[in-house]
Amino acid sequence: MHELLAELTSGDDVRAENSIPGIIDFGIAAIPALLELTHAEDADSRWWAVRALAASPHTRTEELIPLLSDSAPEVRAAAALALCNHPHESAVDALSQSLFDADALTAGLAGTALIKIGSPSVPKLLEVMKEAPMGVQILALRALSDIRDHRAIPVMMKVLNEESAVLQYWAQEGLQKLGLDMIYGKP
Repeated sequence: MHELLAELTSGDDVRAENSIPGIIDFGIAAIPALLELTHAEDADSRWWAVRALAASPHTRTEELIPLLSDSAPEVRAAAALALCNHPHESAVDALSQSLFDADALTAGLAGTALIKIGSPSVPKLLEVMKEAPMGVQILALRALSDIRDHRAIPVMMKVLNEESAVLQYWAQEGLQKLGLDMIYGKP
């Protein structure tokens, strides 16, 4: 295992990627070493640890959530992507906060992870729609559109009157996915 971890943190992307199947073969026994590696000083080592955790079927969602707060944006993005592979409603609050991340990739991947979680994400996404800046609202509305939950209909209807063409687009997409793709207008 030590040799594989050395390959993972070698600084050579090909060697690191090639080490992941071997690490995963160790099963649940590899998880503590990977979690320890998420505290490494080097952001690249932390990123590869998250990458390996994302690939392991033994990784628990709760182990990934704290990584959304890493100081390095690439590690936060990797954590959000890892949560796409390990979605669970326990991550909804943290992922909702990540929609506000200064790193656009992290914020977008957090939205995708919320979609993977599905309907348990809806109440938090509806809350985000009330108080968030427009960029975050776009991510939240995209997620609501893809989740296809009827609880989002009032928000989607309200957004149809917004000036943002992007918000209007996601509202129309969401309503269409819910089978409500009629023309909304005043006679």
